[in-house]
Amino acid sequence: MFEEQLKIKKVAAIHDMSGIGRCSLTVIIPLLSVMGVQVCPVPTAVLSAHTGYGEFVMHDLTDHIRSVLEHYKKLDVPFDCIYSGFLASSEQIDICLDYFRAFPKALKVVDPVMGDDGKAYATYTGEMCERMSELVAVADVITPNLTEAAILLGEDFPEKPISVQTAKDWLVRLSQKGAKTVVITSVKLEGEGMATVGYDGSTQTFWKINNVLVPAQYSGTGDMFASVLIGGLLKGEELAVAMNRATEFTEHTVIRTYQNNNPWRDGLLFEGAELAWLTKPHRFSDCKKM
Repeated sequence: MFEEQLKIKKVAAIHDMSGIGRCSLTVIIPLLSVMGVQVCPVPTAVLSAHTGYGEFVMHDLTDHIRSVLEHYKKLDVPFDCIYSGFLASSEQIDICLDYFRAFPKALKVVDPVMGDDGKAYATYTGEMCERMSELVAVADVITPNLTEAAILLGEDFPEKPISVQTAKDWLVRLSQKGAKTVVITSVKLEGEGMATVGYDGSTQTFWKINNVLVPAQYSGTGDMFASVLIGGLLKGEELAVAMNRATEFTEHTVIRTYQNNNPWRDGLLFEGAELAWLTKPHRFSDCKKM
C-alpha cells in the first residue's frame, strides 16, 4: 500500500558523465535523488575527467542514446521530465529533439551548456551553438548563464554590468524563442552585483535574487543550480520559490567549498550533511519581483 501511494517523479537526464570533477550526471543524480526524484541517466559521453582538466579520455555515446530512446519508447516509460545538458555533437541535438517528441507530456528542460565567461566551450562548434535554438524552441524551461543567453540571442557578451531593463528584455526575447520559463544565471546587474534573474511567461512575472559573490569558480555549479531548480518545479513549487532554493543551496555549497580551499576543477563539496539541507522545508524569502 505504501509503495502504491508513493509517487516518485521520473527524469530522463541527457548529460555527460565525468569520472573526476563533480559536474553533470555525478551532480544531477544525487541532488535530484535526495529531493525525491528518480534520475534515469542517458549519458551523452563518458569522460575520465571533465574538460576543465585539459587532458581527458572521452567516449562518445551518440549511438547508445539513440538506442536507449527506442527502448524507452517500447517500454512506454512515463517520464515526468526530459532534461538535457552538455551535448557532444550536433547529431545529439537531433536525438534530444526526438526524446522531446517521444514524451510530449514530460516537462522539457534545456540547460544550453555552451560556454562561460563570454566564450563558447572548445567542443562547441558554431553550428552546435546555432542549433541549440532548436532545443530552446521546444523547451518549457531553459537555464542559460549570461554567456549562453548572449549566444542564443546573437548578442555580444556584456563586459560591463547590464541594467535591470536589459535583463528583462533578454528574458522576454529568450522566452519568445519557445520556453515559457527562463532563468539566467551569472548576471552582473548595474549597482547590484551578481544576480540570478527569471521570467515566468505564463504570468509575465520577472524575478531576481542577488548572489553572494565568492572569489572563485567551480565546475558543476550550473548543474547544481539547474538540478535543484528542476527538483523544486517538479514538487509543484512556483518559480520564485524554486529559484530561491536553488540559489541558496548553491551559494551555501560554494562558500563551504571555498572555505575548504578545494581546487576549482574538483567541483563543489555537497556530500554528506549538505545533501540533507535539500530535504528540509524551504521558505521563499530572498527572491524579489524585478
